[in-house]
Amino acid sequence: MEIFSAFGLSASAGLNAYIPLLIVALLAKFTPWIRLNEPWDALTSWWVIGLLVVLSIIEFFADKIPAVNHINDAIQTFIRPVAGAIVFAASTSVVREIHPVLAISAGILVAGGVHAAKSLVLRPAVTAVSGGTANVPVSMAEDVISTILSILSVVVPVLIACILILMTTTILWMWLRKIRSTSSVPKTRT
Repeated sequence: MEIFSAFGLSASAGLNAYIPLLIVALLAKFTPWIRLNEPWDALTSWWVIGLLVVLSIIEFFADKIPAVNHINDAIQTFIRPVAGAIVFAASTSVVREIHPVLAISAGILVAGGVHAAKSLVLRPAVTAVSGGTANVPVSMAEDVISTILSILSVVVPVLIACILILMTTTILWMWLRKIRSTSSVPKTRT
């Protein structure tokens, strides 16, 4: 089940780098739900938790200020994949069959992919459609989604697996439906 947690946490890091790290740190410190092996247990240090709280607050406000949010996204292009790698590797450290390099690579790819979709597709589209007025609500929604996904990834990894399967199935079904509808359009002769 740790692998499902790892994918959910790294996807969450693609939306907000610090929320999943903070949630993993707090859950590892105060609950039995997650156990971090060395060197990842350093996340439970009060210094690291304090730093993650400060960085989360900075990220929250920087992402809500017009123009600053674009600079923040550019900076986060490097930070979010690293955060995804850390939470992926930390949450799979109890799984012995996964090589650390593979875990880190998977975390980078998942978090980087989510961040790329957010910063290259979603945010520019929202800005273009709304003239930038919807950026703050979208940013807040991303923070909420990142928080909920992080908590669910640790607490209910099976649910994350079901959601991923459902999303993949839905996307494939819509894609196949589109292909069928375009191929069934009769061609007219002139």
